Amino acid sequence: MDNGTRREVVVSALQFACSDDVSTNIATAERLVRAAHGKGANIILIQELFEGYYFCQAQREDFFKRAKPYKGHPTIVRMQMLAKELGVVIPVSFFEEANNAHYNSIAIIDADGTDLGLYRKSHIPDGPGYQEKFYFNPGDTGFKVFQTKFAKIGIAICWDQWFPEAARAMVLQGAEILFYPTAIGTEPQDDGLDSRDHWRRVMQGHAGANLVPLVASNRIGKEIIETEHGSSGITFYGNSFIAGPTGEIVASANDKEEAVLIASFDLDKIKSKRYGWGVFRDRRPELYKVLLTLDGSNPSL
Repeated sequence: MDNGTRREVVVSALQFACSDDVSTNIATAERLVRAAHGKGANIILIQELFEGYYFCQAQREDFFKRAKPYKGHPTIVRMQMLAKELGVVIPVSFFEEANNAHYNSIAIIDADGTDLGLYRKSHIPDGPGYQEKFYFNPGDTGFKVFQTKFAKIGIAICWDQWFPEAARAMVLQGAEILFYPTAIGTEPQDDGLDSRDHWRRVMQGHAGANLVPLVASNRIGKEIIETEHGSSGITFYGNSFIAGPTGEIVASANDKEEAVLIASFDLDKIKSKRYGWGVFRDRRPELYKVLLTLDGSNPSL
């Protein structure tokens, strides 16, 4: 029987080109957060490491100066004030210094400005143009969900979005919407490689397999970094999007323009569909032990 309840939540993905000036990027992020709020957004996602250029193209010791401690981080504090003023939820991506460790982290700010906690990126890539292992320790928080004013949300970061285990772990813990802040674009070593469509399809699969909406925010623009071997450039391909609970694209940006994407979801209706579809009812966790191995061997043998 339908009890007639509705729990409408409006989500937003932001997309913009970063400069390498922190104050300029924070101002841009705030302007777009305000624009999303003006369109009715309740939860607003800003792209990964939006305070500056994506510095991981290079292995430079001086770039560690970009990291700051979590507590009292000026960008987080500013976004807490903004979230409280507007009554919106804002996940805030930042480069975290924690004593001698460094993390690619995100703080989740609730609609009253409360900091709900921290997630540290679990999967750290290491390849041409994306040399994150030089800077970031593997995250130690595990996959988490956060009870915000509007929904229980799961948040992971960029390379995390390629792993179905991460999405499933968050939804198993009750995540009603998945959020992925991102920095991805061209591959410096291969001009012919374009991961854009693959990138989107993988996350659409997470939405469809778990029957939850999904929000992905990516940057745009070309960023050139001086490396130890000369200049390196990545053109970030944007294409931020919002997917519905069957993986359908409900809002999408292009590869060049600043964007404020908006979509509304009835979380109670989606919950009923998720329960009725049976994918969580019919799970067989006792058969999935192979997922705890790296080489696919059966640990029960």
